[in-house]
Amino acid sequence: MGGTIDFSAAADGTSIANLSSQVHQVPCCIRFDGPAQVSNYFKPKSSEVEVDGVRTEEAHFRGRKLQGATISLPSGYSGYVLGQASNRNANGKRKACSDTEDHPCWVAKAKFDKMTYWNHDSLPSKDDTILRSFHWFSIAEALHKPVTVEDLVAVTDGGM
Repeated sequence: MGGTIDFSAAADGTSIANLSSQVHQVPCCIRFDGPAQVSNYFKPKSSEVEVDGVRTEEAHFRGRKLQGATISLPSGYSGYVLGQASNRNANGKRKACSDTEDHPCWVAKAKFDKMTYWNHDSLPSKDDTILRSFHWFSIAEALHKPVTVEDLVAVTDGGM
């Protein structure tokens, strides 16, 4: 199964919304896909608690207390909100992009560089899964970095 993602609107930076500090990762499943007046019901507040140098926030969702922290994505990375692309152009003609289930087309609708993640029953910490997952970026970069002749000589000769 494959598909395409169109980032052309994101390339110029003016065509898509900037949702920095408005993206929330909540520990629950919401079975709804559409617009909602979230700010009327979900009202995070800054707390007086600071953990690992990060000020925590507090909110309630469906009666359950959530504790979260706003974090920046690692340098060089951005988050995107994707939506299914229309398979028609401005003239109403079918685009070349396939809109089938096997090859869906997606388009960048919004961009963010900060997000707030929430925990149910514990304060945010450096040991949370989402923060630990950021370590994989540096590992992936090291794994995919081209190997130079100098690197090979250093390894085979012990650096001598």
